[in-house]
Amino acid sequence: MEVNIKSDKVTKPTKIVMVSDLHLGYHNQRKTLAKWVDMINKENPDIVLIAGDIIDFTTYPLFEQRSYEEFHRVKAPIYACLGNHEYIARTNKTAEFFNKAHINLLIDSCAKFQNLLIVGRNDRTAKNRKPLNKLINSDETDKFIILLDHQPYDLQQAQNSKVDFQFSGHTHRGQVFPVNLITDIIYEKSHGEYHKGSTTYYVSSGLGIWGGKFRIGSQSEYAVLTISN
Repeated sequence: MEVNIKSDKVTKPTKIVMVSDLHLGYHNQRKTLAKWVDMINKENPDIVLIAGDIIDFTTYPLFEQRSYEEFHRVKAPIYACLGNHEYIARTNKTAEFFNKAHINLLIDSCAKFQNLLIVGRNDRTAKNRKPLNKLINSDETDKFIILLDHQPYDLQQAQNSKVDFQFSGHTHRGQVFPVNLITDIIYEKSHGEYHKGSTTYYVSSGLGIWGGKFRIGSQSEYAVLTISN
């Protein structure tokens, strides 16, 4: 899926590969991740963004298979936020996995990349999650602001905080019919590109799958965002 945005906040085109919901573990193992990394590298991105649920239920198979080594092959910096499954799997090994994978994890924090400000929200599972308007300084709105927020609730918050682009996952677009009809009711936008005011949103159906290893009425995907002047 391709998303193209014009903005005078960037001086040169920036290509971003965006993925979510890898659910790595016993279900999606290292050999599957290796194929995904090859796919990402073929896009030749400037940066890679992951909107949560990298880990499925436990870190044990990730260390057993040394899955973190596959992320070393990604030919671009990786930034990510947490998803609800990172909380399900949370142990003292979770932070170690992200460190070993060389993934820049943003938990209610920001990072600058070229003319971009990348904001990673803690997952809404966390009771101490900070309000979005506390994460973005008023003197940083001259940068193109990208928000990573795993669960696509309360979309107006990004619009109110002058976010240029929000990337989310979580919904899997229901993964199997007829659950996608339910997700379409639950979420303001359960899949695809969306606009509110000057903010563009993309909600991914996810690269990986959860539970049964199949999809009906939805597709696994990654998205490529190109920002140009």
